[in-house]
Amino acid sequence: MPLKQRVFGFNKAASFIIFAPKPADMKKIVIAIDGYSSCGKSTLAKGLAAVLGYAYIDSGAMYRAVTLYLLQHNIDPSDQLAVASALPYITIHFENIGMGNHTFLNGEDVEEAIRQMDVSENVSQVSIISEVRRAMVKQQKAMGLQKSIVMDGRDIGTVVFPNAELKIFLTADPEVRAQRRYKELKDKGVEVAMEAVRRNLAERDRIDSTRADSPLRQADDAIVLDNTHLTHEEQLEKALKLAEAARLQTANESVSL
Repeated sequence: MPLKQRVFGFNKAASFIIFAPKPADMKKIVIAIDGYSSCGKSTLAKGLAAVLGYAYIDSGAMYRAVTLYLLQHNIDPSDQLAVASALPYITIHFENIGMGNHTFLNGEDVEEAIRQMDVSENVSQVSIISEVRRAMVKQQKAMGLQKSIVMDGRDIGTVVFPNAELKIFLTADPEVRAQRRYKELKDKGVEVAMEAVRRNLAERDRIDSTRADSPLRQADDAIVLDNTHLTHEEQLEKALKLAEAARLQTANESVSL
């Protein structure tokens, strides 16, 4: 069925078209989306999940929630022993509220709080701690046991789901990423200088790519999708075609076994 025939609504808040799911005539799969900060991973993942009727898991939000807990309790993110000791007191889950997922930290909706600059400035430092990564990866792997999920992050296709049926590595021009992040913050009423956003993204890229535990890298079998010059709708359409091809291939492989 042509893509345009499946359109049934437009989500103004997220700025992407939502498509009606196809009948469950293809195999359920895991879709892993990796990439640098502010590449639009979450927007794409949410769109794909809506199209396919899959669950969406924002792995980055989990690390942000841990970071927020540490800041709220005056725990130095650089004190790895103190951070590890705090992990048993942190419970994270997601709920679908309105038109999107919300992150809950110990029962409290923290979706807006985890997107603030103070969290952004500390999350990479927290995410490099091995104990934190192991705790989050364990939860993420459990979420994928039933398939039918879309998860985005930085090590989803390489560490969390190395056998995911579809891996997408999302990328965009650094300046475009900075502009997107700046607009996102301004739209939320956060006052920040453009240069501060550029520095923050550059530092997060450096930390994410060079950390010893689960560094950001493109999986060998990942498909690169550069969205520098793509609209949300165009990006979603390309990714949906990849997802449908992966589902069909998985179904065919099952039949041939």
